[in-house]
Amino acid sequence: MRNAVPRVAAIHDLSGFGRTSLTVAIPVLSAMGAQVCPMPTAVLSTHTAGFTGYSFLDLTDQMRLFLDHWQALNLKFDAVYSGFLGSPAQVDIVARCIDMCRVEDGLAVVDPVLGDNGQLEPTMDMEMVQRMRWLVRKADIITPNFTEAALLLDEPYRESISTADLMDWLRRLTAMGPRVAVITSVPVAGHAGISSVAAYHSTHDRFWKVDCQYIPAHYPGTGDTFASVLTGSLLQGDSLPIAMDRAVHFVTLGIRATFGHNSPSREGILLERVLDTLRAPVTVSSYELLEDEDRCK
Repeated sequence: MRNAVPRVAAIHDLSGFGRTSLTVAIPVLSAMGAQVCPMPTAVLSTHTAGFTGYSFLDLTDQMRLFLDHWQALNLKFDAVYSGFLGSPAQVDIVARCIDMCRVEDGLAVVDPVLGDNGQLEPTMDMEMVQRMRWLVRKADIITPNFTEAALLLDEPYRESISTADLMDWLRRLTAMGPRVAVITSVPVAGHAGISSVAAYHSTHDRFWKVDCQYIPAHYPGTGDTFASVLTGSLLQGDSLPIAMDRAVHFVTLGIRATFGHNSPSREGILLERVLDTLRAPVTVSSYELLEDEDRCK
């Protein structure tokens, strides 16, 4: 039975400073009407992008105790949503949460946090990549960025990708298990100054994309923000392309609000400035069907 208020098990790290992971997922999903139940994977003094000397506490053992207690209480979640994992052993805990604590027909969303800009995150290694390839089999929806999609598929990182190759990547990602794959920060060949978010819904056999104008700044936590808005939107009953659209436009608005203030990029987007916009109804959409350019000629 569904909960009166959608309940989300958010399995992410908690960084004391910097707008990433749980400090993004909790306010975003709460603003979208969901009850967020955090299971911290690690506690850090700051996130890992742009900071050095940060403290890092692996909470693998505590996560097992969390899940034992949740199961004893017979807690059920409308979505299990995972992000940054602090150790390879945590993959099994996430899988167990999906298997034991998700309501029937609930969502399993895996954001396979591994790296960005062609590089692994400082706390990640190839063992974690291998374990993440296994975890995505448990997901309904995965939201890798372009680097993470390449890692999952064992493809070399590249500066751009053709539409045909992108569609092939999306199909291969869903062949790993999830019914929906969404790739963010896609550098589409022949479209300088634009990156795209592209998705494939294998059940419907449809590809979707939303383009984003390039802004010359990089903010940690935008992937967490995107995946959180996408999850919240789907829980509200939105279609996949509308959920993508909402997530892209919210992240873009946050980036623009932050870029204008010239605040340090490593602190993340000024989420507090734009959070209220999540309650606004969808009035404009810019999603498109993604089609193979060669077939369209």
